[in-house]
Amino acid sequence: QVQLAESGGGWVQAGGSLRLSCVASGFTFSGKVMSWYRQSPGKERELVASIPATEYSNSVKGRFTISRDNAKNAVYLEMNNLKPEDTAVYYCHARLSLSSDFWGQGIQVTVSS
Repeated sequence: QVQLAESGGGWVQAGGSLRLSCVASGFTFSGKVMSWYRQSPGKERELVASIPATEYSNSVKGRFTISRDNAKNAVYLEMNNLKPEDTAVYYCHARLSLSSDFWGQGIQVTVSS
């Protein structure tokens, strides 16, 4: 079955760094568009970054880096210079096909001031 297993979240002080990992299984990983989204209470879920056509939201440009390792079926999000406004639940996302999307369970990232 399709699964996206997220890890690497947690608590960090402002200015610190975290690295999120998402290990995929149950589908052919290479060639699939992978993304990280995030959602904080009261806000819409927003796209943070995607790959292979690397794109970033303006709020994270220069601070976050998305990468992938197809041999490991993994996508990563390196988050540097974290800010309190980065606090959110982060979701790994796979575009399985034009009409099929799959979401991870989400992982909490909390940035304290």
